Amino acid sequence: MIKNGSCKESIDNVVNQGLANPDYSLEQQVRNMGKEKELHVFYNDSLCYAVMNLYPYTPGHFMLIPHTHVDSPSLLSQETWLHLSKLSQKAIAMLEEYGADGINMGINIKQAAGAGIPKHLHVHFVPRFTGDTNFITAIGNTRVYGVEFARIFDRMVELAKKYLC
Repeated sequence: MIKNGSCKESIDNVVNQGLANPDYSLEQQVRNMGKEKELHVFYNDSLCYAVMNLYPYTPGHFMLIPHTHVDSPSLLSQETWLHLSKLSQKAIAMLEEYGADGINMGINIKQAAGAGIPKHLHVHFVPRFTGDTNFITAIGNTRVYGVEFARIFDRMVELAKKYLC
C-alpha cells in the first residue's frame, strides 16, 4: 500500500538533487545516471525529463517535466512546447504497450488550477485499468496495487528507450 502524497515530492526530489536545472549539460546528465535511477527519473534530455510519481494514482503514473521553470505552457519556448508535445504523444503509445486500458493526461496550469508546484509546469500521464478504482482510495486515503514500484520503474525505463529516445 502507498499512502497518498503529491507529485510535489517527486519533483522536489529531482529539483533538490540538481537534475532539473536548465544549465545542466547532457554530459552531466549522463554522469548522474545512477542518481537518476535513485530519483526515479527514467528519461532525461536537454529540454525535459520524465519521472515516476512517488504517490501514483495507478501503477505507471509518471510526469514529463520541462527543465525550464515556468507555470504556464504559454511561457515555454516554442521548441520546448513542441518537444514536450511530441514526447507526450510517444508517452501515450508507451503506456498503451505497458497495458493501460485508457490514459488520463493533464496539466494543471497555475496554482489556482491545482498546480501543486508553482513555477514548475509538468504533464501527468496516468495509465488506467478497467476496475482500477475502489473505495479504499476515498475512504482510507490509501492506494493499493499488486505491483512493486521498482518493477514498474524498470519497465518504464525499458519502454522509454523504445518510445522516448
